[in-house]
Amino acid sequence: MAIDLRSDTVTRPSAAMREAIAQAPVGDDVYSDDPTVNSLEERVAALFGKEAGVFTPTGSLANQLAIRMLVAPGEELIAETNSHIVRAELGAAAVFSGITTRTFPAKNGLLKASDALEIARPNSGPYLVSTTAIAVENTHNFGGGTVQPITEIAALRKGAAELGLALHLDGARIWNAHVASGVSFTEYGRYFDTISVCLSKGLGAPIGSVMLSTKERVGKARVWRKRYGAGMRQVGLLAAGAHYALDNNIARLSEDHRRAQELAVAIAAIDSSLIDPTTVHTNIVGLDLTALPITAAELAARCKDAGLWISALGPQYVRLVTHLDFDDAQCAEAIEILKKALVA
Repeated sequence: MAIDLRSDTVTRPSAAMREAIAQAPVGDDVYSDDPTVNSLEERVAALFGKEAGVFTPTGSLANQLAIRMLVAPGEELIAETNSHIVRAELGAAAVFSGITTRTFPAKNGLLKASDALEIARPNSGPYLVSTTAIAVENTHNFGGGTVQPITEIAALRKGAAELGLALHLDGARIWNAHVASGVSFTEYGRYFDTISVCLSKGLGAPIGSVMLSTKERVGKARVWRKRYGAGMRQVGLLAAGAHYALDNNIARLSEDHRRAQELAVAIAAIDSSLIDPTTVHTNIVGLDLTALPITAAELAARCKDAGLWISALGPQYVRLVTHLDFDDAQCAEAIEILKKALVA
């Protein structure tokens, strides 16, 4: 069986998670009658110190609902250049909500509050676009799973408040950030007006994210979720998998981080231009192939032929993501495959 490191979304529910799903009490969520999803929304909101949450089938939808609550059509959201909201949600903010975006670059996606605040232009009058919110991604996917410094998040909150701006946290992998940094979920939560968290990446649930905010914003977001065609019925089956993930799969993320570090160290030993292991904070290993005579697609093809699936996310950028279905034996095998593929 192939070793799949394309993403931490490729995990499959364990037998125990499937049992929890099978036993879940359910109801019609469009009528707010599903007890399992109701308890999940309440549980995740409480984790981050928020009033309420709404379950969504995807992280992209959770993000889009959140920023729609903060930014009116024709207004501006600021985000990092390679953030998921800007690069990987297919222009949804513009298509669905009429939101414009402006971006700032950051090495490895690492936040510096001043970078965002310097380009913010709130209350720009009738002739220019006004900034109304700033989005932060933690961990930063295309930055290589980097963890945002809590000091910079706090500085951004302070500066945003002075400018009258709202903050959104794309916390798809906030679980990884918490395990790597030791910063509590409530500490992260206190700085943001809206939050999205994903349960189907590192935590291993089959489907689902939760958008968090005030009761008022979540109530409005629930209407938009239905309007976008994502009102769900007996969704407690999915929420039960998420409950199991929260119960069992947060602390073990440190194992994914350790294996990602082992991959990075081994790859750097082959060619130090490919990766600096000190930049690997969590479970994502991004390889820069610019100094090599092969493309990302060629490397991915070589690895696939040898039984290792990795993602070519640009002409010369490859990503490997560790997860709960990837063990120590597979890690050792993956390293041997990469050694051969990189020197072939």
